[in-house]
This record gives sequence, structure tokens and C-alpha cells, in this order.
Amino acid sequence: MSLEENLKRVVSRYAELRAVVAEHPEPGSSAYTQLLKEFSELGPIVEGIETFQAAKRELSDLEGLRNDPDSDPEMRELAESEYYALRDRLPDLERQVLLSLLPRDEADARNAILEVRAGTGGDEAALFAAELFRLYQRYAEAHRWRFDVLNYMDTEIGGIKEASATISGADVFSRLKFESGVHRVQRIPVTESGGRIHTSAATVAVLPEAEEVDIAIENKDLRIDTYRAQGAGGQHVNTTDSAVRITHLPSGVVVQCQDEKSQHKNKAKAMKVLRARLYDHLRQEQADSLAADRKQQVGSGDRSERIRTYNFPQGRMTDHRINLTLYKLDKIMTGEAMDEVIDALVAEDQAKRLASFQ
Repeated sequence: MSLEENLKRVVSRYAELRAVVAEHPEPGSSAYTQLLKEFSELGPIVEGIETFQAAKRELSDLEGLRNDPDSDPEMRELAESEYYALRDRLPDLERQVLLSLLPRDEADARNAILEVRAGTGGDEAALFAAELFRLYQRYAEAHRWRFDVLNYMDTEIGGIKEASATISGADVFSRLKFESGVHRVQRIPVTESGGRIHTSAATVAVLPEAEEVDIAIENKDLRIDTYRAQGAGGQHVNTTDSAVRITHLPSGVVVQCQDEKSQHKNKAKAMKVLRARLYDHLRQEQADSLAADRKQQVGSGDRSERIRTYNFPQGRMTDHRINLTLYKLDKIMTGEAMDEVIDALVAEDQAKRLASFQ
């Protein structure tokens, strides 16, 4: 289907829905609610299409005016100037229309669950994992997102074995979903007396938060164990059996939470993470069945894939998926320059999706 045919189809569908809404202005059945939702989502898309088509018509009119030998010279000169300005603007308008027509990831608008784990590298990996966790916390604060810690298992020297948090706000998952993978760090550890550069790693997973309606979990499929919290500190550590470990028997997924003093609260948090992991697994299965060619994605999303290297001696961060290198590691680690990285990942993803769409 050509672009023009696609645009006509969308505009025609919007007109149909507008007629339905005009006849039945009050919400009714769930089917009508879905139509109303579709109508509201198509509104901005149709507005962009109309702007694009109006610009094309205006460009054609200006083309005729600037080439008309009988027109006033001053008018021709003005038309010439406006013609080139509009011609330069048209590709951007077309790109915005194409982007609006791309199939949407329904999880993009969801909140996210962030999980960070220390990988290879011992204490240094744990320290780096803690720095990554703080990086995302600062980034969330800069975007006025809510950052709620779900689980935090620290080490004696201030690192973390693993930590998780819920990040809530506008378009959280759409901004953070490309962060999943292995993050490698190269630097001289504070414990290194010889001044040698060590390489270690931490694993990041970003999952769309799932609702109960998304994933049905039956009690018979769960094994719930309680134990005493373990870690470097905290008033409730090693005093009560407040920590909770939940095993989802059909999938083998294991989730644990020990950050709260209350066993009940830890169980609720663990269930939230379990639901998100099962929902993420379901999304991966659906993506595999719909897209045999995984090259259309920015990386595979596989958490065993090394996606980024943080080289502290050189002050450099390299994202290996898009060959992006920035010499502003200090600002990246404070979250200040993270938008530059994420914007590049989003742009690359959009470019690849557009290429496959056209």
C-alpha cells in the first residue's frame, strides 16, 4: 500500500469514527469505548496528515507562481523564498506523518520495573551496579518520574548484588526500554593497588509494568518461601523472617524481595516484579512470532548482549548497538547527559522501523 493510500485510509477511518461519536456522544458499551479511544488517538495523526497535505498543495501553488512569467516580479521573488523554505520543511512533515502511522508498542506508555544486578567482576561489579542504579534514579528525578525501590541487596563496601525499582510517569517504558542488557565498565578499582584497569559488568533489565488483567497468576502455580533478610545493613536485616521468595512453578521464574520490614509488603512487591517478568516473557514470545528478522530492533533486547561500555580512564561511553561514543561520562553517570544517549537509540529505532515500513 502506497503512502497516499495509507493516508486516505486513516482519514477515512477518522471520518467514520467522528460520525459514530456525533450520533452517540455519551459513552456506552465497552465496544463504543474502544471506538472512542481509537477516535481520540487518530485525531493528532489526522491533524498531522492534513498539515502535510496542505503544505504539499501550497508548495505546488508556489511552484506555479514562481514560474509564471506574467506575475509581478516582487510576488515571484517572495514566492521563490517561500517555496524553498517550505520545500526544506516538507521532508520533516512527511517523516512525522510516517512515524505516526507506525504500529505502536502498547507498552510504551506504561510504567517500568528496573532491575540491576552485579555481573562478573566481584566487588567492582557490585560497586558499578550501585552506580548504575543511582544513575537511573537521578534520571527519573530529572524527568519528574516517581522512583520507588522494590528490593535492594547491598554489599559491605557499598555495592549491590541486585536492586529493583518501579519507575512511574509519562512514557517511562518508551524511554528506558533500550537499557536492557549487559553494561561493561573499564576502570581502576579503588581496591587495586597496582593501578591496573579492570573490566567488570552489571546487567540491567527494564520491564513494562503489568496489571493483573495482563497476566493471570494462580496460587497453585506459586511456591512462596520466607527467610531472614540478608545484606550489609538495615535495621530489619537478620532479625525477622520478613524476606519473601516466590517461585512461579510453570515458568521457573524466581523473584525475591527483602527491602520492607513487613512480609506482606515484600510479598506484594515480589508479585509486582513476577507479573512484570511474565508479561515481558509473553511480549518476547509475541515479538518472536511476529518478527523473524530481529535485526529490525535496536539490538535483540537479549540481556546477555553487551550493549554499552563505560571507560572511566578515557571519560568515554560507547553504545555498541549504534556505534555512539560520547566523551562525557561524568555527565552520563549523573543522568544529565542520558537523554542524548536515549534520543540516539530512539532515533535509530525509528529510522529502522521507517525503512521497513516504506
